[in-house]
Amino acid sequence: MFARLARIFRLGIKELYSLKADPVLAGLIVYTFTIAIYTVASGAKFEVENAAVAVVDEDQTALSRRLRDALLEPFFQPPVRIGADEVGAAMDSGRFVFVVAIPPKFEHDVIAERTPTVQLDIDATAMSQAGNGASYIQNILIQEVLAAVPGAATATPINVVVHALFNPNLQSAWFTAVMQVINNVTMLAVILAGAALIREREHGTIEHLLVMPVTPIEIMLAKIWANGMVIVLAATLSLVIVVERLLGVPVQGSVPLFVGAMVVYQFSVTALGILIATVSTSMAQFGLIVMPVLIVMNLLSGSTTPMESMPVWLQNVMQFSPSTHFVALSQAILYRGAGLALIWPQLLALGAIGGAFFILAVLRFRKALQAAQ
Repeated sequence: MFARLARIFRLGIKELYSLKADPVLAGLIVYTFTIAIYTVASGAKFEVENAAVAVVDEDQTALSRRLRDALLEPFFQPPVRIGADEVGAAMDSGRFVFVVAIPPKFEHDVIAERTPTVQLDIDATAMSQAGNGASYIQNILIQEVLAAVPGAATATPINVVVHALFNPNLQSAWFTAVMQVINNVTMLAVILAGAALIREREHGTIEHLLVMPVTPIEIMLAKIWANGMVIVLAATLSLVIVVERLLGVPVQGSVPLFVGAMVVYQFSVTALGILIATVSTSMAQFGLIVMPVLIVMNLLSGSTTPMESMPVWLQNVMQFSPSTHFVALSQAILYRGAGLALIWPQLLALGAIGGAFFILAVLRFRKALQAAQ
């Protein structure tokens, strides 16, 4: 038993030296967990910011000017006044995302407790900004009318008080940064483990392993622990330094618990990477197979869109993906401060899926080694 563990350890050290000697992969790891996370989290935003807005003011009263002046930075650019006949051309050319049209006698109708209509034209090609911006403008207009004319007809029958938990300022960077770490863990784990096996084959060192007193399971476990350790260490440093320190995203839960869950997840996805490598004949073919697998795992795991918004049959299919369970437990730990008592079902599912991938990879790897002999 101890001799087998020693062989796995030494083979893993060999993997670390191979990774060190590959500057492209080493640079990819550093870039993925630093610059890639910072630029995506700080640049790709879902909330409205610096949106171009125009106002068609056909009322020309103090109230209409107040509504126009309420569209403030940083949500919107300074409003541009245009004529009603310019709206179609301005929207077609993409000059404005929002056009607010205030009708004639608007202030008069509000004071008379009628219900005047304000038209809002939206360029919905940018869907998230369009939806959020429409809600922003609606709330701004209602608040300004009520402040200027108390008791106006725009008053709502109920007063809704909203409390946003875990992300009170609704900053998309808080969500994007953490999810980017999780997606990058998935990507690199599959790529590094599979590339390590294909590199052995392309460099001819697989024949050296065949004459050594090692088994396929030992070779696989060495690749899993070596590559998994590098990714876990890089992801942990990225979470603490880039996400928490540089981006200022608070982590609610236990980082050690998240790291422990990430170790289990690494076992699953590195085994998947080795499984894909066993059916690939070259690094190019491996890349072509990995690309759609990673896209599906990242986009449909719940890290980009909620699982509840997907068709039921697709939700059921994605339960066989380890990324689905890892995203769920990561969000529970890092956003809501969940403990082991809440995430153990996801951990159990990760272990079961990882065991299935590992068994399939061992069977495929043994067949590949027998074919090479």
